[in-house]
Amino acid sequence: MKKTTIEEMHRLTVDEFKAVAKLPLVVVLDNVRSQNNIGSVFRTADAFCVEQICLCGICSTPPHRDIHKTALGAEDSMAWSYFDHTSDCLSQLRADGYRIFAVEQVDDSIKLDDKQLSTYIGEGDKIAVVFGNEVDGVDETLLPMCEGSIEIPQYGTKHSLNVSCTAAIVMWQLQLLMRNK
Repeated sequence: MKKTTIEEMHRLTVDEFKAVAKLPLVVVLDNVRSQNNIGSVFRTADAFCVEQICLCGICSTPPHRDIHKTALGAEDSMAWSYFDHTSDCLSQLRADGYRIFAVEQVDDSIKLDDKQLSTYIGEGDKIAVVFGNEVDGVDETLLPMCEGSIEIPQYGTKHSLNVSCTAAIVMWQLQLLMRNK
């Protein structure tokens, strides 16, 4: 066994990446404070060829050295937009035909590992997922704007994961479901 070199991976250039078809998945960050978390989400979204990231509220925007530290250039390849208010972002996404899901622990959330999740995502659906702030999660006033909520099952003593870890897990699972439709 040997590690694969960068050349052997045949990675896309930034220009090639911008030109390829993207997964119809939008990641919405609702008042995420940490630039390192934001950068990590950029890098993960690039890895899964996500369509766009929407930065809302207090989220920092590129260019920012702390975003770059974890994005490692993905802030240059990923499409992104900024909204002062997350509610404006969600209204725009809904008008553009996206089905919106919060990633939050609520009384009727759909577990990410539930086979039922695949019934919520149809072929050709455009999906937006909202990830919340590191302390308070998704703003509760946004939940009525969402079609449902997705929750990552957890079995330990903690009730939450870091937002960039959560985003990576959710993007991974959704891209599997969406690519296999």
